[in-house]
Amino acid sequence: MVKRIPRALVAVTSLVFVVAAGAVTIWAQRPGGGQGYRPQSSYSGNSRYDGKFTFVRMSYGWGGGRGAPWAHDWPDGERNFMKLFTALSNVSAHVEETSIISFSDPELFKYPVAYLCEPGYWQMSESDVTNLRAYLQKGGFMIVDDFPQFSRGVGDSWGSFEVQMSRVFPEGRWQEFTDAKHPIFHSFFEVDSLGIVPMAYNLGDRPRFLALFEDNNPNKRMMVIANYQNDLSEFWEYSGRGTYLVSDTNEAYKVGINQFVYGITH
Repeated sequence: MVKRIPRALVAVTSLVFVVAAGAVTIWAQRPGGGQGYRPQSSYSGNSRYDGKFTFVRMSYGWGGGRGAPWAHDWPDGERNFMKLFTALSNVSAHVEETSIISFSDPELFKYPVAYLCEPGYWQMSESDVTNLRAYLQKGGFMIVDDFPQFSRGVGDSWGSFEVQMSRVFPEGRWQEFTDAKHPIFHSFFEVDSLGIVPMAYNLGDRPRFLALFEDNNPNKRMMVIANYQNDLSEFWEYSGRGTYLVSDTNEAYKVGINQFVYGITH
C-alpha cells in the first residue's frame, strides 16, 4: 500500500526564495555516470525508510554510454527542491537524503510520489510494467519532467513515452490541460497560467501539461502528470547560481511544489 501524508500544510506563501546550490557533485559519481549503470537496479545508497517523505527518482535501463538520462539534475535538483518544500510546508521529510528506485522494485510502494525525468529514453521490462501499474492503481502518483519535444537520438519524446505508458494502461487516454483550473495548480500556490515557466533550454518548446486519470475520468484521481516540453528540475538544480532568472526559477518551484503536494494529499 502506498504511504500517504495527511493534509496538514501551512498557509500558502506568496514568495519563493531561491536556495543556494549545494556542493558540486562530480559527474562520474552520479548513478549512470562514468562508472556505468546496471539496468533495472535501485541505488544501494538510498535513505532508510522511516516514514518521512522522500524524494524518489525513478531509474531505468540505459545502454547509451556515459550519463544515464534518468539522472539528469541529480542530486542538486531534488536537494534544492526539498529545502524549499520542507521550509514552506510542515511535511516531515528528508532533505539531503533522496532515493533512486527501479520500476520493478517493491520498495516503490512505500512512497506516495515518484519522479521520472527524460522519458523519451525510457524503456521498461515486463516486471517494470506490472509493478508500475499496481503502484498507480493503489494510489501512487508519478510526476514526469525534463521532457523536451525531441530527445537526442530518439526524435519524438512524447511518442516514445506514450508507447511505454500504453503498456501500463492500454486503454489510457492522455488529457491535456487548456487552462490552470484543475486543483493540481492550486494545491499550495495559486498558479493561474500554464505558461509561467519557460522551457529551460529548448526555447521554441511551449510548456504543456497532460494527465492520466483513473478510468480516463478527469473528475477522478490523477495518476500521472506529464510536464511536457518542460524541465522544472533544471531550474531547481541551478537555483542560486545565476544561470536562470530568479522569477522563472521561483515559478518552477511553485509548479513543482503544487504537484508534490497534490501527490501526497490525493
